[in-house]
Formats: sequence, C-alpha cells, structure tokens
Amino acid sequence: MERRYTIKELPPDLRPRERLLSVGVEALSNAELLAVLFGHGTREKTAVELAGQVIAESGDLFGMHTVSAPELQRIKGIGPAKACEILAAVEFGKRLGRVRNPGRPVISSPPDVDGLLRGRIANQDRENFVAVLLNTKNEVIEAPVISVGTLSASLVHPREVFKPAIRASAASVILAHNHPSGREEPSREDREVTRRLVEASKIIGIEVLDHVIIGREHFSMKEHGML
Repeated sequence: MERRYTIKELPPDLRPRERLLSVGVEALSNAELLAVLFGHGTREKTAVELAGQVIAESGDLFGMHTVSAPELQRIKGIGPAKACEILAAVEFGKRLGRVRNPGRPVISSPPDVDGLLRGRIANQDRENFVAVLLNTKNEVIEAPVISVGTLSASLVHPREVFKPAIRASAASVILAHNHPSGREEPSREDREVTRRLVEASKIIGIEVLDHVIIGREHFSMKEHGML
C-alpha cells in the first residue's frame, strides 16, 4: 500500500500555512484556505484532503453559503468544532462582503454593481429586487430592496421603484436582482419588468442605466443590448 503523508511530514513549501506565509494568501487553493482553519485532518485524510471533500460535498463555494451544521457533520471527520469553524468563516465572509467604504461608492460599470450587492443578495433563497439610486456623479445614495420574491409586474411596480428615487432626488437608477439558481441569464419576466420600468423612467425623468442580474457571475442587460 502506498504510504500517505501527513501535513507535518510534507515539505514546508507544500504545507498550507507555510505556503500562505511564503507566497501569499491569494496563491492558496480553496481547499488549502479551509485547511488552514482546520489545522489538522484525520487519520485517513490530511486537512487539505478533508477540506476539499467538504467543499465538494457542500456544492462548491456557492453551496457553502447555505450549508448547515448538521449537513457538515454528516461528512466523516467533521465534528461540531470543525463545523463551527466552517460556519463562522462563511458568515465572516458574508459580513466582509457587506462592508462599505466610508465615502459613497461610485458605480461606473456592472462589476461595481456586483461588488456593491453580491454580499447582500447573491445567496438569498428568494429573488431580491434592488434599486441602486445614484446622484449626478454616479455615487450611490442608497440601494433599497423593492421586492422579495419571483419577479413579476405585480411585485415590481414602477411606483415602488421610483418612489424612493424621487424622495432621494436621484439622477438615475440601476436595477438589480439575484437569481437563487446561480444562473445569470434574464428570464422572460425579467425582460418584461425591465421594459416597463424603462418606459416609466422616461415619463418620470429618472434614467434607468442598467439592470444587473447577480448569480454565480453577473449579467448586464445594457451590455447585452436589452435596455
């Protein structure tokens, strides 16, 4: 039988902690990052192997956003302590994603919208429709949630979208919502709602700059000629 090595027996340049210190945290794989938190594995698996199994069985990083302690503890080698470490790390990542700069963020492209909202809505189990309100410098005034649930004309009414924009004296609006499935492509309802809101914006005088859908990646309806 081929001999298996523990992390302590591996050369220093292959150990996650040593690699982190020598080449930087960005160079580590997802499994190595989680292995750093674990510290050690089991008799059967190194910390890196166990971490890789946890990520795979959780549905990759996207699935880890909603994984629970009981689900984690079904994986051999994951007890209450390691489950708590994983859940704490996931929650900390979510909170980091919601941190805002002291000044008002500036939106100049769809990735900016993704960066603003991903930590807030990307992993919600229902669609969250957000109106990002901008001033004349494209600075974010606020980004209220307009509706929660599958997009439809009844849920996302122009009145509900533009009322906070008018109240905030917004110069323009960017529409955004998440797809819980992780797919970014707009549905027929997405396109119809966008069309109605763009028509209403012309009457009200507050321009709709884009509609960004956030899934595993993001999709700009303006960039795809749908606005």
